[in-house]
Amino acid sequence: MRVISGIFKGKSITFLKSKITRPLKDSVKENIFNIINHSNLLKIEIEEANILDLYSGTGSFGIECISRGAKRVTFVEKDDYAIEILNKNLITLSIKEKALVVKDKIEKYLNENKLEKFDIIFLDPPFAENKFIEELKLIKKNKIYQKNHVIIIHRESKTIDNLDGIFKPLITKQYSRSKIIFGKY
Repeated sequence: MRVISGIFKGKSITFLKSKITRPLKDSVKENIFNIINHSNLLKIEIEEANILDLYSGTGSFGIECISRGAKRVTFVEKDDYAIEILNKNLITLSIKEKALVVKDKIEKYLNENKLEKFDIIFLDPPFAENKFIEELKLIKKNKIYQKNHVIIIHRESKTIDNLDGIFKPLITKQYSRSKIIFGKY
């Protein structure tokens, strides 16, 4: 796995090889950033943005954001081994100062964080899990997003999630096995 753009373009990052996790493919990641940068519907800038990377795994999305100029990324992950690899990636790229790594359950983090606001919130839950819908409700309830924000959700293409009344989907794209939903509150 590699960083696809920005100051760390081409740098390798380590990822977790496991049946439980799956890395965000470079082609999908590249398409996500193309939409962020070029869609008239989103009007969001990566540069100087405050990013929340939920279910962060080894940090592929958040590291890409830092490479592209994000001010700070908060990574939330509960798996010890994934966090170990994430921290190694941050140290290898010398970007630890732009990152906050939180080892916790997402629901607990969202209930405790009532002050920090984010420009971009990325959720990459396990494909079989739909608990993220309750987490979307917590994000909204606790208003941990800036007025101008985007929520990005990575799901399995065949998954049907009822997001009605939770947030406003703006763009949905499908890439092979992946479905990416962009929206806002």
